[in-house]
Amino acid sequence: MAPGEKIKAKIKKNLPVRGPQAPTIKELMRWYCLNTNTHGCRRIVVSRGRLRRLLWILFTLTAVALIFWQCALLVASFYTVSVSIKVHFQKLDFPAVTICNINPYKYSVVRDLLADLEQETRVALKTLYGFPENTSRRRREAESWNSDWEGTRPKFLRLVPLMAFSQDETGEARDFVTGRKRKFSGRIIHKASDAVHVHGSKEVVGFQLCSNDTSHCALYTFSSGVNAIQEWYKLHYMNIMAQVPLEKKINMSYSAEELLVTCLFDGVSCDARNFTLFHHPMYGNCYTFNNRENETILSTSMGGSEYGLQVILYINEEEYNPFLVSSSGAKVIVHRQDEYPFVEDVGTEIEPAMATSIGMHLTESFKLSEPYSQCTEDGSDVPISNIYNAAYSLQICLHSCFQTKMVEKCGCAQYNQPLPPAANYCNYQQHPNWMYCYYELHQAFVREELGCQAVCREACSFKEWTLTTSLAQWPSVVSEKWLLPVLTWDQGQQIKKKLNKTDLAKLLIFYKDLNQRSIMESPANSIEMLLSNFGGQLGLWMSCSVVCVIEIIEVFFIDSFSIIARHQWQKAKEWWARRHAPPGPQGQDNPGLDIDDDLPTFTSALRLPPAPGTQVPGTPPPRYNTLRLERAFSDQLTDTQIPAES
Repeated sequence: MAPGEKIKAKIKKNLPVRGPQAPTIKELMRWYCLNTNTHGCRRIVVSRGRLRRLLWILFTLTAVALIFWQCALLVASFYTVSVSIKVHFQKLDFPAVTICNINPYKYSVVRDLLADLEQETRVALKTLYGFPENTSRRRREAESWNSDWEGTRPKFLRLVPLMAFSQDETGEARDFVTGRKRKFSGRIIHKASDAVHVHGSKEVVGFQLCSNDTSHCALYTFSSGVNAIQEWYKLHYMNIMAQVPLEKKINMSYSAEELLVTCLFDGVSCDARNFTLFHHPMYGNCYTFNNRENETILSTSMGGSEYGLQVILYINEEEYNPFLVSSSGAKVIVHRQDEYPFVEDVGTEIEPAMATSIGMHLTESFKLSEPYSQCTEDGSDVPISNIYNAAYSLQICLHSCFQTKMVEKCGCAQYNQPLPPAANYCNYQQHPNWMYCYYELHQAFVREELGCQAVCREACSFKEWTLTTSLAQWPSVVSEKWLLPVLTWDQGQQIKKKLNKTDLAKLLIFYKDLNQRSIMESPANSIEMLLSNFGGQLGLWMSCSVVCVIEIIEVFFIDSFSIIARHQWQKAKEWWARRHAPPGPQGQDNPGLDIDDDLPTFTSALRLPPAPGTQVPGTPPPRYNTLRLERAFSDQLTDTQIPAES
């Protein structure tokens, strides 16, 4: 570059440029504060005094911090919902109603299958309650046990031994088979129980479960012998019934004609043909009314007991299993047509010799899915296989997860739930330690260690019937004289005995009114509302608009980055020029042009202070002696000569 061009470039470079093209970030910020419409920034620059300037800096930064805080709260609360409740008065579809007898199978039919189990159960009960308290109790108990088991070998008690465990003596338990105390090592798990204690002492009753190699054992204790016996009996009962074919179990349970004595819906007569068979492992044959069998759903156009379902049920308490069932009656559950009826979890019990009226209110809920909540539309995005032939629900997911874990850990499925694909129900012959595995898995499920509660999610839409139950004595004393003989005559082919009031129960299920309540979630915010709230916060704290925000982005990000990039690029160019400059001969360049790399501009030169000890030169006074004629001309030109006077 020529020396003149170099001087021009340096002069142009050092000219005081203002605005977005300022040479430094400090000049850029000063220009922005003087020209922006945002309040507070200009006061930082034009305020006189450090205190005022410091206060305005503090106020401005506080306002900016509040804006960021409020905007962060708006963004965090964007995915919130508002709930609206609507009440409709319209004709309502009647729900599906599943009815089960509490006793799953007729006792006269299953007695042969349970004969050995019942014998050992009766002996265990005799051991617990059959002897008076006296000083020779231990000797008499040992003698009685030996006489009770004489000639027989207890199969179930040796497989899962019942024990009496004293709370004062740790590490020892009394075996029901031998009557002797033996050392016990393992975990003790106390189950919730009634307030009835064995002999009024501090003893608790339980049973021992061990793994295959008997290296891991657990003693499940109950402070009530009744609960211990029932739980122990139920385990063996499930093991026995798991080996019985389904068709045989259906034949051992109650038929629809036996269970349903009379039926009336919406003032129209109905019978067993309007009910669909549903076999439950623990409740036997259950029957569902209005199960959409013919792709039609019954509805009701009026509220009240006269326009609902009315049935009379035959309980037949004489056929009850005394060790499996301790109450009599039936269970009923109201559910959707495509929903699995969990009778054991949410069923309502119907008492014999009573008329049970159940009034319903329908509530339909609709929730928003992600990102508003963790609910699922149909369960397809839940990593748990639905083993039920029914629509997805949280309860189905939890039970499916437990059954799947049961098959993985124990090699078999729990008897009281449907079977997963390619699985069998647990039994002693194929799975000797399934009881220990089941109880351990159940404890882990309760402690939420299986991960089912974390994986399963609630359904986004569901129907719920709120039930109101009332009871009345039925039949009355005056009506039973004619009502029971008529029912006995009507059911003469199915029930070959004279009916009494304790054999029957009446059930009425109806809508109390036709008001359907819908609970719906809707987004509480939208993009338009979010932007409006942002504008309100900006205007409140700094009187700023969207254009001011764009200006801030341009100045603080684009222009600042450009200045930094320009400085870095200039440094890189200078470094590159110094590195690749060819070495020249000494004295070739004009040293006068390279003495000062930063030549002063006109403006900067005016700002330079005078050198110390020097005086600024002024205009000198004129020297008049320079006008004086020093000497006369000695020679004069001829043409300038003056002629002499004559």
